[in-house]
Amino acid sequence: MNDTHPTTAPASGAGPDELPPFSSFSLNPRILDALTAVGYERPSPIQAQTIPPLLEGRDVVGLAQTGTGKTAAFALPVLSRLADAGQVGPRPEGPAVLVLTPTRELALQVAEAFSSYAAQLPGFSILPIYGGQSYGPQLAGLRRGAPVVVGTPGRVIDHLKKGSLKLDSLQHLVLDEADEMLKMGFAEDIEEIFSTTPADRQVALFSATMPASISKIAGKYLNDPLSVTVKSKTTTGANIRQRFLHVNHAHKLDALTRILEVEQYDGIIIFVRTKQATEELADKLRARGLSAAAINGDIPQQARERTVEQLKSGSIDILVATDVAARGLDVERIELVVNYDIPHDTESYVHRIGRTGRAGRSGEAILFVTPRERHLLRAIERATRQRVAQLELPTVEELTNSRIERFMDRITKARTTTDLTEFVQVVELYESAHDVPATEIAAALAALLLDGESLTAQPLPEPVVRKDREGRDKRDGHPGGRERRREEGMATYRIAVGRQQRLQPGSVVGALANEGGIPSAQIGNIDIRADHTLVDLPENLSRETLDRLSGTRIGGRRIELRPDTGRPGRPFKRGAHRHATRPAGDRKRKDFKPGKF
Repeated sequence: MNDTHPTTAPASGAGPDELPPFSSFSLNPRILDALTAVGYERPSPIQAQTIPPLLEGRDVVGLAQTGTGKTAAFALPVLSRLADAGQVGPRPEGPAVLVLTPTRELALQVAEAFSSYAAQLPGFSILPIYGGQSYGPQLAGLRRGAPVVVGTPGRVIDHLKKGSLKLDSLQHLVLDEADEMLKMGFAEDIEEIFSTTPADRQVALFSATMPASISKIAGKYLNDPLSVTVKSKTTTGANIRQRFLHVNHAHKLDALTRILEVEQYDGIIIFVRTKQATEELADKLRARGLSAAAINGDIPQQARERTVEQLKSGSIDILVATDVAARGLDVERIELVVNYDIPHDTESYVHRIGRTGRAGRSGEAILFVTPRERHLLRAIERATRQRVAQLELPTVEELTNSRIERFMDRITKARTTTDLTEFVQVVELYESAHDVPATEIAAALAALLLDGESLTAQPLPEPVVRKDREGRDKRDGHPGGRERRREEGMATYRIAVGRQQRLQPGSVVGALANEGGIPSAQIGNIDIRADHTLVDLPENLSRETLDRLSGTRIGGRRIELRPDTGRPGRPFKRGAHRHATRPAGDRKRKDFKPGKF
């Protein structure tokens, strides 16, 4: 390998309309057809500068923020080269392409993007492998021989050690968000993966920053790489009112419903991180009487287009989408964009809220921020140089009045559009037979209609924000004082790795999120001590999850995760776990269904 300084590509100052179209690149015709189908015409700056050298087989180091189009920058040339070589079918000898990502969420997003770009390639398959998913489907996919594998470093290492993943014939290795992988403690895994790949494989390394650790990897493993740097231009429309809401993760759905009860909007797009979340949230919104639909990479293009047309025509009011699925979406009636899951980069935030406020119209953008995500809000404000105003949820009085008013509107509509003669006779008969006033009969009928729900709203619990000794907000995941405050539904667990092993918070998040399958949003306070670490996780972890997490390794050492008893070295007992995971019955409540009022 060549450890000289990488060649630097000339910076491109061209605006989007000045960049050459995708058709000017030497991409395979079937890849171009897929791009046309998803509405892509011109590349972003990072794509324009990296696709040609990658098509030529050159190693590339790309420096750009997430959300600038990096996935297409490496996926398009890689797929094009596979298509030109006729290598899109099963490969029993092992994958031709391996993409490493820091998180399971990003692995799924990259896999979704690859699938859309390869839509015109018969027999093509892509396999995401990550922690938290059972090995069965992954082993079956590897046996079938997917030409492209996307995975987190820890799970890739697991499969290499099992012998289920072979990289002897690998042609392309991609590191996406390389700096994040190193922050999360995957440096040794990445070096081990490099050591198992052929010397002549092509490498594309993408990163938001260029710390010394990235330079070291580039110098050691890349061959005379071309360095491309694209500075982000994060600006938001002046005609978009931006607001954020502090809310616990468990109360997002209630908060969203309450906002939509009081504030009236035309078309709405709600952004979440994963394909599964689009379906789940759309189902929950429909159960609450709202007209919602989901779009994601698993939905066929024809069905996606039909759903977008329904949004345009007003047949549905809410679209729940991932970033990839919403690309190219332009619907004038969109008045509100909700960042239900906060994006981890400012470019994605700007792209998301740009779906509203089009053609000179005004728009609204709401950002949900959990206590442990406050630093992401500050990053967005710094990058956009705009202050995001805090949104206050509707008061209990406002919600109650809104529900009563909506219920009265339903009564008025029924009176004016329905023949009530038959029902009046029944009420009069009941009034006479039971000697009760008509108002009580009407109240009883209202109770039947509401099915146990109340018109009177209840306050939503306040989000828990930890403070330091000076009363300032303290970032989640940062070791703090001795008093530990947990969010509702969380419990403290102990892992057998600490400062003596040079443990960093990012390594804990990486191990639990990628290998253990715990969503990063559900990882709370991390308190690193001399020989162990305390971390807040959901209190209802199953025994199976605990066993899987306990075997997870950080720096080669098993973390031996178990519920914290406050007594070091105390063995894990099944009974103690049952106590820790017992559901809290007093937190159960019925979901409010605005469609009933």
